[in-house]
Parts: sequence; structure tokens; C-alpha cells
Amino acid sequence: MEHRRLGHSGLRVPALSFGTATFGGGNDFFKAWGATDAGGASRLIDVCLDHGVSMFDSADGYSSGLAEEILGAAIKGKRNRLLISTKATFPTGDGPNDYGSSRQHLIDAVDKALTRLGVEHIDLLQLHGQDYNTPVEETLSTLDQIVRSGKVRYIGCSNFSGWHLMKSLSVSDRHGWPRHVAHQAYYSLLNRDYEWELMPLGRDQGVGAVIWSPLGWGKLTGKIRRGQPAKPGTRAHDIAGTGPKFEEERLFRIVDALDAVAKETGKTIPQIALNWLLQRPTVTSVIIGARDEAQLLENIGAVGWKLSTEQIAVLDAASDVAAAYPVWHQRGFPMLNERGGIS
Repeated sequence: MEHRRLGHSGLRVPALSFGTATFGGGNDFFKAWGATDAGGASRLIDVCLDHGVSMFDSADGYSSGLAEEILGAAIKGKRNRLLISTKATFPTGDGPNDYGSSRQHLIDAVDKALTRLGVEHIDLLQLHGQDYNTPVEETLSTLDQIVRSGKVRYIGCSNFSGWHLMKSLSVSDRHGWPRHVAHQAYYSLLNRDYEWELMPLGRDQGVGAVIWSPLGWGKLTGKIRRGQPAKPGTRAHDIAGTGPKFEEERLFRIVDALDAVAKETGKTIPQIALNWLLQRPTVTSVIIGARDEAQLLENIGAVGWKLSTEQIAVLDAASDVAAAYPVWHQRGFPMLNERGGIS
């Protein structure tokens, strides 16, 4: 397994991480992702560790904390072999302070996460979303306090806009507080919005991308094609209408390209889609999920080889979409983009 530096930090993480949203199945939404129990989770984690997938990502919002509990039970006796990444910000209860990035909520959320996980520290804590109600200074000073306490080692964010992430980095620099070294972001061949502003920002500021839902919310598995809709029991069917928007014909065009490259390489469609992401600028780690061992092993097979330049160009062309302003305007002046991340 290849290991990469997480942003401008000294932490090295595996190119593939394992996501635990499939643990627990606490409600209908998460049941569509999976409902792995502690026994099944322990087996999947052992397979991951045997193949070098040593970072495990969770969140207090995954099945109302049940995913963290199952992860904690499954890693007993293995803590020194792995990294734990988790997230907080989204609602975890009905109280007025049961959400957000306030000092009150973050300190409480970290303590509860440590209890559920059964560990003494979290390796990477990420703000799960933007909280416009809390001053950035309050959030970052609190994270500084938590890092100094030893409960958290590195901080990051998730689902941030470019301006909010840049504002946070500037405030950290001004006060000497920890910087976000990771941005857990959605990015796939199906939705490439990440490239427009977040990728250039990550390249300039040293923020590593940790990618969630790399198979486009379950759409890039090869199981959905023209005249072949998603089947019951799959996430693409059971929670259809949720997640990122896309044009159906564009999806089919991308799957056709994935299929062609898969036949050239002898790899599967999911492996091609994951490998494409692993070669994108700023991408540090791609989060894979799996309901069973066979699916996990297939996803792990996305590493150890590289698509050719020609194959990447085919996938780029099939997944291209008109960029938003001002990205399309900036692309008209390539001489201004040599140092930046416009692609």
C-alpha cells in the first residue's frame, strides 16, 4: 500500500482508507449503505490491515454514533496498527447545542466520540460541515485547545466551500493555531466540481483531499447502464434521489468509457474509477466502503498500478462538463495558470 503525506503535515496515511458508514445501519438511510455488526466489522478491518489499509473513517452522525461504537469494538487490541479519523458538526440530538462547531458542542462531541471509540485520542478530527452561526475564531481556538489536550492530533474539515476553508486557514495562521491539513470532499468522475476551486486551493495551501463516495454515490460500479436501472437492495436504488445530481446520459457515457478502459487493463470498473482519482492532484487518500469481504478486496485492487496517460484522457473527456464562472474564464489564459491548480 502506498502512503502519502496528509497535506503539509508530517502524518503519512494510506492511499486507500476504509469508511465506516456501512457499520450499524441505524436507520433506513444508513441501512441502504450497509448494516455491518461488530463481528463483521472486525473481519473487514483485519482484511484492511493485512493489505495496508490502515486508516478508518467514521462520524458521530453515522447511525447516531453506532458506527463509532462498532468501530471501537472491532479495533480492540489493534489500536497501535491503525489511524482513526472521525467527524463532528451535524446534529446528534434535539438539544440547542447538539450540533455545530461551537466550543460547547465540539468539546462535548470529542469526549463522546472518544468514549464510543474506546480510545484515548483521535488521529484526525474533521468538521463535518460549515457552521455559519459560529465565529471561525471560536471554532479554531477550541480545536487548538483540544489538540493541546492530546485528545486530537490533526484537524481537517469536510464539505467546505473554498472561501470558508481559506478563511479558516488564514485565522489559524494569524493566531498560530492548528491548520486544517485535510479536506474530506466529494469527488468522482461523475461530479468533478472539486476541481474548480477546492483543488487549486488545496495545492496552494497544502490541504490534502480525503475523498468520500468515490464511486459517485454508487453510480460508477458498472451495474447501472442504458436500459439497466439500479436494482433493489443497492444504495443507488434504495435512496435514489439523494446525493449529488447528474445527467443520466452523462453517467452512461462515463460508464462506457470505464468499460472500455477496464477491458484494456483487465481491471474492474470500480477499480478504474478509483485509480483515476488516485492520480488526481491533491488527492491523498480515497475512502472505500464495503458490505462484504469480496467487495472490499475488489476495491483494494485499485492500488499497485496506474492508468496510462491515454486512458486518463479518455476518462477525462467522457466525464468533462462545462465549468462554472470564473473557472471557465481563467482557463482561457493558460499562461496565468502554470503555478495554480486549474485543470
